[in-house]
Amino acid sequence: MNESADKNIKYSIDGQVFVIEIHRPEKKNALLPGMYVALAAGLRQANEDASVNVTLIRGADDCFTSGNDLSSFLASNTPSADRPSVAFMHALNESKKPIVAAISGLAIGIGTTLLFHCDLIYASENCFLQLPFTRLGLCPEAGSSYLLPKQIGHVRASELLLLGDRFSASKAKEYGIINEVLPQDQYLEYAMTKARELAALPPDSVQSSKKLIKRGQQSTVSDTIGVELAEFARLLQTPDAQAIVEAFLNKKKSA
Repeated sequence: MNESADKNIKYSIDGQVFVIEIHRPEKKNALLPGMYVALAAGLRQANEDASVNVTLIRGADDCFTSGNDLSSFLASNTPSADRPSVAFMHALNESKKPIVAAISGLAIGIGTTLLFHCDLIYASENCFLQLPFTRLGLCPEAGSSYLLPKQIGHVRASELLLLGDRFSASKAKEYGIINEVLPQDQYLEYAMTKARELAALPPDSVQSSKKLIKRGQQSTVSDTIGVELAEFARLLQTPDAQAIVEAFLNKKKSA
C-alpha cells in the first residue's frame, strides 16, 4: 500500500477494506488542496488494488469534515476545473468498488455532497449535515444538483439545497440519504462491520451490481459537475458572494 502524500489524510487496510481517514481535527477536518489530492489518490489506489474490495471514508475526532478550508480555497489561483477538489469529485463518480462512509460531528458542504456518491452511509446520532451553498452566494457542487433530487425527490432536495439549513442525521435517514444512525461510540465500528461484510462477498458480483444500480449515471454526473463548476466560478465573483467572503475573512482576522 502506498502512503498518503498528505499528513492530514491517512490510509490503512482492514482485511479487504481500504480505509481513508480525514485527520485535521484542529481545523474541524476542513479540506485543503493537498488533502483533496490524497483523497482522490486513495480512491484510485483502492480501485486498482485487487486485494481491496471496499473503500471506507471516515473522519477523526468526532468530525467528518467541515468542508472546504475557505481561506485556502479563496487564495488559490487555480482555474475551477483544475482544482484538486474536482479530481476528487470525479474519482468518487468513477469508483468501481463500493464506498462506505462513517460520519460524525459535522458533515458540511462537500462533507455532505460526497455522500451522494457513496453506497452505504452510517452516522452517529450527534452528526449534523449541511448544504450551505446559497448561504454563501454559491451553488451546489460534486454533482449534487442531479444526484440529490434523483435520490430523495425534487421537493426535499430543494429544501436542503435552496434553504441551506443544517439538518440532523435522523432527518438524513428519514429522507433516505443515510442508512443508519447509531450512538457515537458505536457508529464507526458498525460501519466497519458492514464494510467487512460487503468485502467478504464475491467482489465481481458486488461490483457488477453497483455498476447496474448506477447504470447510465456516470456520464450525466460528470457533465453535471462541469456545469456546476462553471456556475460556481461565476457566482464566486458576484457582489453577494464577495460580500459574504469579505465578512468571513474579516471575522477570521478579528477572532
